[in-house]
Amino acid sequence: MLRWTAVVLAVVLAGTAGAGYLYYEHLNDNIKQDALNLGDNKVAKPTPNAAGQTPLNILVIGSDARDSEENQQLGGARETFGSTPLADVQMLVHLSADRSNMSVVSMPRDTLLEIPRCTDPDDGEVYPASEGRVMTNQSLGHGGPGCTVATWQELTGIHIDHFVMVDFAGVVSMADAVGGVPVCVDANIHSRDAGGHGSGLKLEKGTHPVKGEQALQWLRTRYGFEDGSDLARAKAQHMYLNAMVRVLRENATLSSPNRLRRLAEEATEALTVDPDLDSVKKLYDLSDELRKVKPERITMTTMPNRYVGARVEPTEDAEQLFRLVREDIALDGKDAKKKPDAEPEPPADPAAPDDEIAVQVRNGTRTDELGTAPGRANTVTGLLVDRGFTKAVADPSVLPSEDRTVIRYPSADLEGDARRVAKSLGVPASSVKRSTDVSGVTLVVGADWREDTAYRAPESDDRTPESAEALNGADDSACMHVNPAFTWS
Repeated sequence: MLRWTAVVLAVVLAGTAGAGYLYYEHLNDNIKQDALNLGDNKVAKPTPNAAGQTPLNILVIGSDARDSEENQQLGGARETFGSTPLADVQMLVHLSADRSNMSVVSMPRDTLLEIPRCTDPDDGEVYPASEGRVMTNQSLGHGGPGCTVATWQELTGIHIDHFVMVDFAGVVSMADAVGGVPVCVDANIHSRDAGGHGSGLKLEKGTHPVKGEQALQWLRTRYGFEDGSDLARAKAQHMYLNAMVRVLRENATLSSPNRLRRLAEEATEALTVDPDLDSVKKLYDLSDELRKVKPERITMTTMPNRYVGARVEPTEDAEQLFRLVREDIALDGKDAKKKPDAEPEPPADPAAPDDEIAVQVRNGTRTDELGTAPGRANTVTGLLVDRGFTKAVADPSVLPSEDRTVIRYPSADLEGDARRVAKSLGVPASSVKRSTDVSGVTLVVGADWREDTAYRAPESDDRTPESAEALNGADDSACMHVNPAFTWS
């Protein structure tokens, strides 16, 4: 759609230079912007590959804001008019460094996690970190989309380059401008229960194009799809977006300048973006990068999770999925064989002498199946002392659980120290991570080092977890299962 916006500009600019410039500025003025990251912790950008390329990570946020008459009418729930908006749709779009593939990770809105402290740059209001875990969709109300970005970065360790946020009205207007996206249901569906809950979506069995308000109903439907959960809704959203990509590629040009102009207006008015995407040109340049990927190299996934009451939490498979994105590994398994990782760039502050580096060692060998391996913190502390790290101490007060041995450090001035500890033990550089959860260099002995004195890094499993429910962008056979309680004849 953003590429089409650029076509509109070309049409207008072909008229008079003055009018073209004014229209360009008008479209730029349509675009709303907000700060990228409101949190205290910043995740470092990924290291460029051998060709100097880096991946792009864009967080797509769907807001349930009922801050206008149109949004209120579309969203319903009149009692929530003007209330704090929620980030009910959250999708991380990862474009590989070589631009060969794209991965999308959806996080269910009911995911329980800790929202970090966020500061609103507009008025300086500080939103304290959540007390314990809360639903992820609340992050938007902690200063804006920049807090949703900060929350994702804290959970995943993935550096996010941009965000794009759209509300109810924006979804309807853009879906209408596209002209229809084909979706499929395996039975007649009416998303409405006896209490009046549901999106109102009503479709006959089979494949049908949806646009405008009906497209919004599809994207919002829970009541009627599978088990009626947010997980089923995410699956329906993936099907819609994959179909939309295919429609846009098949209709790369439009014959009607008026339709193009309308699409330009709708697309720019619908968006809130970070400052680095605050113009049509910047959005077009980004869209030009995204459209290099063919549908068959697009993979849609949902963050692996398990139920906690009526909510969900990330599982171990979720960390596996996040790691694949962090390391720019294609989720479709079609990556060319990669060369061994190059040595990371040296840290800004070099390591102190070994005997001056303070290290806390914790025993994190406990797993779901096995108890904590006794004495591992003391054993590894002894190894470090023998190798000259005389300030290493075992910390028996904390017994975390880590699949892999990890070394954490709180600030850039300790990165060199953490890397030096890792090198002395043979722990890979990828297991050295910055974290605000520690006050100094902290080594957590993981379940991969329950015995012996020599650390052997386990071979990486680079397969996408089955629990991520991957859907390929070229799959046009996907069809949503309708709950029999919401069908009709």
